[in-house]
Amino acid sequence: MPSLKIRLSKSKFMSGLQCHKRLWWEIHDPDAPELKVDAAQQFLFDQGHHVGRVAQTYVPDGVLIDVPYRERERRLRETAEALKAGARVLYEAAFEHDNVLVVADILARDRKEWKLIEVKSSTKVKPEHLPDVAIQAHVLRGAGLDVRHAELMHLNRECRYPDLSGLFEREDCTAEVEVLLEDTPKEIGAQLRALNGPLPKVATGDHCFEPYECPFIGRCWPDPPPHAIGTLYRLGAAQRDRYVRRGYRTILDLPPDEELTALQERQRRAVRKKGLIVESGLGAVLKQLKGPLAFLDFETVALAIPVWDGCRPYDQVPVQLSVHRQGSKGRITHHEWLAEGPEDPRESIARKLIEFTRGAGSVLAYNAPFEKRCIQALREHLPRLAAQLRDIEDRLGDLLPLVRDNVYHPAFEGSFALKSVAPVLAPGLSYDDLEIAEGGEASQMLSTLLFKGDEMKNADRARLRRSLLEYCALDTQALVKLYEALVRLA
Repeated sequence: MPSLKIRLSKSKFMSGLQCHKRLWWEIHDPDAPELKVDAAQQFLFDQGHHVGRVAQTYVPDGVLIDVPYRERERRLRETAEALKAGARVLYEAAFEHDNVLVVADILARDRKEWKLIEVKSSTKVKPEHLPDVAIQAHVLRGAGLDVRHAELMHLNRECRYPDLSGLFEREDCTAEVEVLLEDTPKEIGAQLRALNGPLPKVATGDHCFEPYECPFIGRCWPDPPPHAIGTLYRLGAAQRDRYVRRGYRTILDLPPDEELTALQERQRRAVRKKGLIVESGLGAVLKQLKGPLAFLDFETVALAIPVWDGCRPYDQVPVQLSVHRQGSKGRITHHEWLAEGPEDPRESIARKLIEFTRGAGSVLAYNAPFEKRCIQALREHLPRLAAQLRDIEDRLGDLLPLVRDNVYHPAFEGSFALKSVAPVLAPGLSYDDLEIAEGGEASQMLSTLLFKGDEMKNADRARLRRSLLEYCALDTQALVKLYEALVRLA
């Protein structure tokens, strides 16, 4: 292989496997706004690092190469020194070969042979994990290490706190990696050649989204036309591609006799009409709800490594609650609760849920199976409150299917997410001015508040808490406004 100045890393190699154009931009335009790490991404990085550090304790007595990633020469030197000193286990060891630098999570020696252990914060082995291990094995062998075995170490979904002895599972992937190693040198060469030339020409396709959505989507994909065929509700990728091949770029292009689902047909009618479609059965469905109504929303944290009794990796635990409810003479009152710190919040939030919904008829949520799972988990953990929690569960209703089966507006653009539906049916409702405006972001910020709040300045912690309360409150206010809009439409 020719001597090239540009080096790959493990993560860059994985980007190149997905798309050479993506790799080219990541290397040649490293300050691109698309590559700026936002709070949600930083949370995932931090969580992954935390899982990696904990994983080291399950392969003990190792030498940590504790050197900042950018200090390449020092990392390589300290790794070589640890090997020369006879280290049997290494953490974060660095190796370079074929203009590729990799940092191995865990290396364990067995006599003269080595085992490569790649740590993932997922709960299972995924296809994209295997080339990740293969590029490391290639570099380690090229650097002189006799790597005979490779394992993927991931979280065990069945492990429950406080017994974390089985927190990780280790799966041998040596055979799969050996197959991938046959083509790895060729792919390295192709990526390095691409990087030393002009921007590669790569057609768009499913690889733009798999295994991860490319950050440069906006550079490659033209703005879709209004009511693009891809917005047809629950249209699979294969059917979408068939429609495009037949020349149907928008929903309006579909012939009248094209067979669609009932919901897709309602969507087409609304697009053609350029206005709202309301089915005649909406009023009858609304009459099945029992007042006074309560409108419920939970926000949760899903910790990779559980810290509360009985919890498993990534269990969604409710730590925030908002309820709007109807009172006398149509008056709406609001109730909310948010955990204060790292203590187990489940009994406190369960008691607040019981208090806030007492006396309500139907308790309405949006995509209620999520709220139902939260209540069921609380019920299982708190048997003394089980009867009261089951009563709430029995009263739980869902506005999502009510909207989906009866109403469509072209501005939904094929989505029935609350943030797509509520602002359209209840004009004036907007999430635009919120500092936190999306559920995944709220979950990550909740984890920060509960587990790193003590590290924050008082003013920053208070601001974050206020932002979380505003976000959750707006979700249930949106349910109120949506319900009122549906009543008017019926």
